[in-house]
Amino acid sequence: MSVKIECVLKDRCEIGEGPVWEEKSGTLLFVDISGMKIHRWSPTTNKKETVVTEKFVGFAIPRQTGGYLIGEGRRFGALDWESKSITTIAVIDEDKPNNRFNDGKVDPAGRLFAGTMGMEERPAVLELKQGSLFSLNKDHSVFKHFDQVDLSNGLDWSLDHKTFYYIDSLKYTVDAFNYDINTGCISNRRILYKMEEGEGIPDGMCVDADGRLWVACYSAGRLIHIDPQTGVRLQTIKLPVDKVTSCCFGGKDYTDLYVTSACKGMDEACLAKQPLSGCIFKITGLGAKGLPAQSFNG
Repeated sequence: MSVKIECVLKDRCEIGEGPVWEEKSGTLLFVDISGMKIHRWSPTTNKKETVVTEKFVGFAIPRQTGGYLIGEGRRFGALDWESKSITTIAVIDEDKPNNRFNDGKVDPAGRLFAGTMGMEERPAVLELKQGSLFSLNKDHSVFKHFDQVDLSNGLDWSLDHKTFYYIDSLKYTVDAFNYDINTGCISNRRILYKMEEGEGIPDGMCVDADGRLWVACYSAGRLIHIDPQTGVRLQTIKLPVDKVTSCCFGGKDYTDLYVTSACKGMDEACLAKQPLSGCIFKITGLGAKGLPAQSFNG
């Protein structure tokens, strides 16, 4: 089977991000960060539902108890989709009012990991070293793992739960940590993969059922497929838009790779050349499949 790339949702996001496949409903959940919207889209019906937020929204994650956990501005919030109401769980970075959440993901034990960054002057241009990486536990306690982060981004875990993968975008690397699933502690940070010339800025990522990484390359219009055991790039998938932001596997058997993108900062001439910027893509025929997303336990 050959690789096929199709634009499946042409409603343009400013900064589409954080795709999560919801198996129960067969829908794709994703956010438009600066558009301040959370979307839920059904590939079967092509129907899209939207919740509008008051501030930039970095991620939305299903909760085991129902509803969603979101990162809006500097707060962890509980979203009730039906009433569209958001309840504050915790506020972070209180000494840095210009910070906001970016990417977030749930570990195999049900904890949420999410990072912050300074507000951007324009895409990928911001005050550096302002962000941190946090985790939110079942009891809603918050733990800061480290600070001095430029632009906290993609994150995921190895299949044996012993390694945590993390991207601080402006370091241009994909990093790995030792991971303790029992405590949620991380240690022994090292570089797993360093972006090569032309590969752009590492953004969101996901792990497939073989334990390999798929990394969205912002400004370079591609995804790269990495073997974390060797640090070798196995494959490059080029897309028709430069601002590729994140990806997740979904569909009935998790063989569809959904990809988000952005258009913020593009002028009319750029948009005329890349009219699908900000849209959602589906890639099939990769010969890879994913795993169900973890839901927040709390």
